[in-house]
Formats: sequence, C-alpha cells, structure tokens
Amino acid sequence: MTIHQLSIFLENRSGTLIKVLDQLKEANIQIIASTIADTAEYGIYRLICSEPLRAYECLKNAGIAVALSDVFALELDNHPGRAADAIKVFSKADISIAYMFSFLFKGKGILVFRTDNAELARQAIIENDLSFVPEDDLTAWV
Repeated sequence: MTIHQLSIFLENRSGTLIKVLDQLKEANIQIIASTIADTAEYGIYRLICSEPLRAYECLKNAGIAVALSDVFALELDNHPGRAADAIKVFSKADISIAYMFSFLFKGKGILVFRTDNAELARQAIIENDLSFVPEDDLTAWV
C-alpha cells in the first residue's frame, strides 16, 4: 500500500542538485517523479525512482544526505476533482497530510502523500475502496 520515497537534503547553492542527478544517472536509475521544497538555506528533494533501495545506497555512499521513507501512492482517474475527493476521505477521518505531490502515469493520476497517522490512513484507504499503486507497478514501466 506504500511505496519508497527518497528525501535528499540539499544546500541552496549551485551544483548540489546536479551531484545527486549525476549519481542517479551513473547508476542508471530512472526518476519517475520528484519535487523540491526549499527554504533560504536548504531544500528537500523528494523523489520516486525505479530502484529506490539501490538509489538510497548509491547516494549514501556518495556522501549525500538521504533518507528513505514509506509514502502512500493512490491511483486516481484522470479527471478534475479526483484529488479533492481522495483528500476529503482523510480529512473526514481527521488524518493530517504532511505533504503531497502528484503526477500522471499511464493515463492515471498518482497522488503521493505522507501522513501523521499511517495506520489510520491504511484503514481509510481500505474502508473507502481507494486504489493504491504497488511500487512494482510504478517501477515496471520505466
């Protein structure tokens, strides 16, 4: 029900992002989706990739500050408002969303998010018959 996500901590200065991207390129790891949240001094580069465990080891061995975490990935019909419908399920269950991002994949919307209560989120997904994306489904197409 969850997938692996890498969170990479970057200083906000020239060259830090390319170091990460070059490491992934050299390891032949495909980025599926990514986002950067920044402050004045640093950023967090979150990404979903083809081989997250190998990517984690590769970046860690290169001295890059990286964390591996589990996040939820829901599959949504590619129609306006589907993300709102999904998030309402969690809101009604009093589940906070720490962050989220989305992308299109194989004609479907993919909503990736992290929550403060993973177990309650799992229950809400099951009880509301929401479709989740197995990690193998994402990585098999890259």
